[in-house]
Amino acid sequence: MDVYLDYQSAKPVDESVLKTMLPYFKQEFGNPSSLHKTGDKATTTLEDARKKVANFINAPNPEDIIFTSGATESNNLALIGGAMRYKRNGNHIITSEIEHISIRNIVKYLQREGFEIDKVPVDQFGKINLEKFKRMIRDETILISIAIASNEIGTIQPIREISKIAQENEILFHTDAIASESSLPIDVHEVPFDMVSLSSNDIYGPKGIGALYLKKGIRVNPVIIGGGQEKGIRSGSYNLHGIVGFGKAAEIMKKEMPSETERLKKYRDKLIENVLETIPNSYLNGHPSERLAHNAHFRFDYIEGESLILDLKEVNIAAATGSACSSKTLEPSHTLISCGLLHEEAHGSLLFTLGRYTKESDIDAVIVKLPKIIRRLRMMSPLTPPDLIKKYNEVKE
Repeated sequence: MDVYLDYQSAKPVDESVLKTMLPYFKQEFGNPSSLHKTGDKATTTLEDARKKVANFINAPNPEDIIFTSGATESNNLALIGGAMRYKRNGNHIITSEIEHISIRNIVKYLQREGFEIDKVPVDQFGKINLEKFKRMIRDETILISIAIASNEIGTIQPIREISKIAQENEILFHTDAIASESSLPIDVHEVPFDMVSLSSNDIYGPKGIGALYLKKGIRVNPVIIGGGQEKGIRSGSYNLHGIVGFGKAAEIMKKEMPSETERLKKYRDKLIENVLETIPNSYLNGHPSERLAHNAHFRFDYIEGESLILDLKEVNIAAATGSACSSKTLEPSHTLISCGLLHEEAHGSLLFTLGRYTKESDIDAVIVKLPKIIRRLRMMSPLTPPDLIKKYNEVKE
């Protein structure tokens, strides 16, 4: 049986979510934009799902939830829409050095459009330097976008403090919550975000549907122009079955997150402890304690992560070398480089992300098979030092 430990890149749809969605493919196919009774019924369904997503992040007003096609579009709407809306107030945007590739590429686009971008550096564990962050703020700063936690190394940011600083300086604050939304509760009342990007699949709903929370009073320019759906902020026919699934997934995650997080922490810690104890020259990337419950990110000297992935594939274990959105490139992870690793160190990294259907036997399988794979690859590598080769030869597998 396959061991799937790449939940950060894709999660299966929860069975209860799928059952809730099925009628909306054929029997309940109405368009919420239609004015007849079938359309009215679809509108009621749409707004019920909106309430569930709003409740998931403790948003006081369901109408503050804007449905999109997913996390990337939500990020585009927040950053491009927000920057263009408020550019008369300034042209300076602050983000961090370790944001998701979608944020990085959006700010590159905005830079070409005349906006000035500053990226806050991080320490060796991937945490934002708050003092440097404060010093970056200018009179022209109109937007700050920093994720709650890293999608790669799992480090959790001091998001409450960042939000407070943004609020004190009256600067629009956006967070990409995708990496953390299945592990950390999001409460927009407790931490006053202006905009929050959300994804359905990252809480075991369908792919192709997401949302942007827009706090009451915040305005953004639309990036998709059309028929005026979602108060004119995001036009396009409603993906009703996807929205229904998103709402159900949010409802389930709200209830199950506390117990699920504790279970995954136990498995994560078991995996980290065993890997670091049994494999020489192995290291944990990211913060040792302030990290997402489902994230275990390692690096190993003298081998490359791509080779590890291929060998794990042969023994039916799915993992990742970094962000799935940038895995087609041969460049080392920008996150790891920002944490101070050398290129060759970053290339030797391996990411395991756990999820709702992870079993302890999955962790046990990795604990048994990974050391053997690393040993074999190191014995073949010209980079492995003679003393480590000797050590391996002295100890039977």
